[in-house]
Amino acid sequence: MSPDLNFVYLHGFNSSPGSAKALETAAFLAPGTLHCPALPPHPADALRVAREVVENLPADTVIIGSSLGGFYASWLAAALDRRAVLINPTLFPHIELARFMGEQIQPFTGERYTLGRDDGAVLAEHVVARPSLRRYWLVLGTADETLDWRLAARHYSGCRQTLLNGDNHRLQRWPECLPGLRQFVQDTTHTALTSSREPSR
Repeated sequence: MSPDLNFVYLHGFNSSPGSAKALETAAFLAPGTLHCPALPPHPADALRVAREVVENLPADTVIIGSSLGGFYASWLAAALDRRAVLINPTLFPHIELARFMGEQIQPFTGERYTLGRDDGAVLAEHVVARPSLRRYWLVLGTADETLDWRLAARHYSGCRQTLLNGDNHRLQRWPECLPGLRQFVQDTTHTALTSSREPSR
């Protein structure tokens, strides 16, 4: 892996930069090349923070997102013309996270916050309806107990996909995928991405 290439890791709902996959990714990549912001709990704030990080890095930066972070990564990659690796991503979090609306406690920080209708509206506004075929690499566990992997496989049909049979939402076998980042970077060039850029909304 080129030591000059930057990666941004976006963690999932009620997770943190200290999550297992974030730490596994950091351990694999060259020191200083992974940027893993602590995302605020409200979607508008999380997208703002993530966008600022990505925009302040080179144009060949690759975004990696897990679960809700995968949803954010999908939209940011489309809006900013980047590549993204999506790990068990949520597709329509305004629907899939509806049961979590109300008071929440961030388990890593202890912060109390409330998810409301405005948060759902922000999520709905950022769905990527027609994903670019060359922009994304989808990594799915077929025993995901949180999300139906088949929905993501269909939504990102035609994109590079890796199915890990029997793996769950945590994706225990994520470290096996990390060496594939090199090939993903080689296979997707800035020119190809620009020629197939999709609407950001």
